[in-house]
Amino acid sequence: MGIYLNPGNEAFRISVSSEIYVDKTELISFVNKRLGQEKRFLCVSRPRRFGKSMAAHMLCAYYDRECDSRELFQDLKIARMDSFEQHLNQYDVIFLNIQQMIRAAKTLDCLIDYIERQVFREIKERYGEILEGFEETLPLALTSAFLKDKKGFIFIVDEWDCIFREAKENVEVQKKYLDFLRDLFKDRAYVKLVYMTGILPIKKYGTHSALNIFDEFSMIFPKKLAEYVGFTEIEVKQLCETFEMDFEEMKCWYDGYRFKKEIHIYNPKSIVDAITEEEIHSYWVGTETYEALKIYMDLNFDGLKDSVAVMLGGGRCRINARKFQNDMTSFESKDDVFTLLVHLGYLSYYEEKQEVAIPNLEMEEEFKNVIEGESGWGKLADMLRCSEELLEATLHQDTNTVAKILDKVHTEQTSVLSYHDENSLSCVVTLAYFSAKKDYIFIREFPTGKGFADIVMLPYRQSDKPALVIELKWDTSASGAIKQIKDKKYVSTLENYVGEIVLVGINYNKKTKEHQCVIETYRK
Repeated sequence: MGIYLNPGNEAFRISVSSEIYVDKTELISFVNKRLGQEKRFLCVSRPRRFGKSMAAHMLCAYYDRECDSRELFQDLKIARMDSFEQHLNQYDVIFLNIQQMIRAAKTLDCLIDYIERQVFREIKERYGEILEGFEETLPLALTSAFLKDKKGFIFIVDEWDCIFREAKENVEVQKKYLDFLRDLFKDRAYVKLVYMTGILPIKKYGTHSALNIFDEFSMIFPKKLAEYVGFTEIEVKQLCETFEMDFEEMKCWYDGYRFKKEIHIYNPKSIVDAITEEEIHSYWVGTETYEALKIYMDLNFDGLKDSVAVMLGGGRCRINARKFQNDMTSFESKDDVFTLLVHLGYLSYYEEKQEVAIPNLEMEEEFKNVIEGESGWGKLADMLRCSEELLEATLHQDTNTVAKILDKVHTEQTSVLSYHDENSLSCVVTLAYFSAKKDYIFIREFPTGKGFADIVMLPYRQSDKPALVIELKWDTSASGAIKQIKDKKYVSTLENYVGEIVLVGINYNKKTKEHQCVIETYRK
């Protein structure tokens, strides 16, 4: 075994032996179908700490011919699949962690020479009699080795895009790196499979199509690998049952990455940390710096701040993700910024309508930190700060203060949230109550059996606050909203909730451009 050639299975053994391990080995079955095929080049991009390296180590453990991984996989899903025996520990694997290699190479200019030199050394040790005196390039050395046994090589490249993050402005180094990968992989018979992982999809350089051989699976277009982006809802429910965690609270904090067929994906780093620490709060953002999000939000392209306000109010914003150049510098519009934030995990992308949204409470907290920490966000920052006052006024049934705060939010956000119906009123109310999300689960259009309550706020189990049922009216009356809550028996559908419920009726008068509010207390 070597460092780069056939590195063994110890890294994956650590994952499988961990207290919390979610079986994603069915991915191997998908990859097996691409072995030796035209479509054997896979580039899989995911946000930081979404399990990319674990998947890479899993593939190394499965294919590496110099180790025996049968006992590692025998109780996992892949062992029940037809291709399991056929490919288990049958190939030479070349594993490259580009981030680690950049550090070892000392400078980016030396990276390619370092990769070739280190891999060539291990290939020569493995195929010494063939490469004795061999001084040619790495591709030629691999070709000679391949001619010996016709098995071919499997390449696992982790953090493949690290160079585009470490050398954001160095176009020449980036192009040289892409050309190196193209020369290593394209039209090479020794390539049995290439599986690359990173945060960004493959960089676009106009007509420079260095790596057009790759099929890409990204946060924008995950295709058949959507369920492997993170933990699925079923997997999280099972973990919550096993470790006695509150699934609904987990859902509010870590759900929100949605793909076709209504696949719900959760951030695996945060789920594991929440279970380990037995406490639900923000974990994933600790792996990124505050500056990571701040830099891009401060670009403030036309409409960017307005769109953030819409998303904080629970809305979505349409973008064109296809213009993005897959780097961290080539921004021409808010669409480019938001597309990058999708790849970084700060936003979720809804492919059917080409819209983005803030996925969950964990990410909302990070947006809030940026907004409140920067003077350029002015009115929106003030509004988020006064949302604490709104909740207190509601719980104390101070209807005048509630109405005034809603008037303020409406006035300052009218240009953003087109104010013409109950849906836009719902966005403003959700935005106004933003800070309450640390105590409440927000459910918009809560099904009641006799219609839908506009907003239901259920307190987390550890909270001592009452539940809120909010009904919205447009140009009618706040008392009519309360009457609807009672007539349609909205509170009766809160089956698992026992305690005080605050009924809130809110109406917007188009003529006076003011909100009216009626608040009552109900005990179930």
